[in-house]
Amino acid sequence: MLISKKEIEVRYAETDQMGVVYHANYLVWMELGRTQLIKDLGFSYAEMERDGVISPVIDINVTYKKPLRYGEVATIHTWIETYDGFRVVYGYKILTPNEEIALLGSSSHVCVTKDNFKPIIIRKKYPEWHAAYENAKKQGE
Repeated sequence: MLISKKEIEVRYAETDQMGVVYHANYLVWMELGRTQLIKDLGFSYAEMERDGVISPVIDINVTYKKPLRYGEVATIHTWIETYDGFRVVYGYKILTPNEEIALLGSSSHVCVTKDNFKPIIIRKKYPEWHAAYENAKKQGE
């Protein structure tokens, strides 16, 4: 299983009145983690979009464990939790500078055509992505 890692320095604008990262900013960081994972696999989400395909979030789950604060560095771990050739579920773990878990999460995605949101089968339209996802996904335990 491939686990992609991306570091993010917490910016002041990402915090709330309590001085901790505002909860919705973690969703943006999860997207950064997905993008990094795709890049680590040798692909580009931007290229897929230029090809007329997008990958909307159809479900998201987040559990907040520890706060992150301005000036700290968060480390986003992202992996492919499940993949079936059509739907992808990404897993996330965001760590504090002390390597404590700040967040655990997952997001589910499908690929659709940008013009009409008609679902596509990844394994048919993008066989290279399919092979890479099959090789990188979490294996049964």
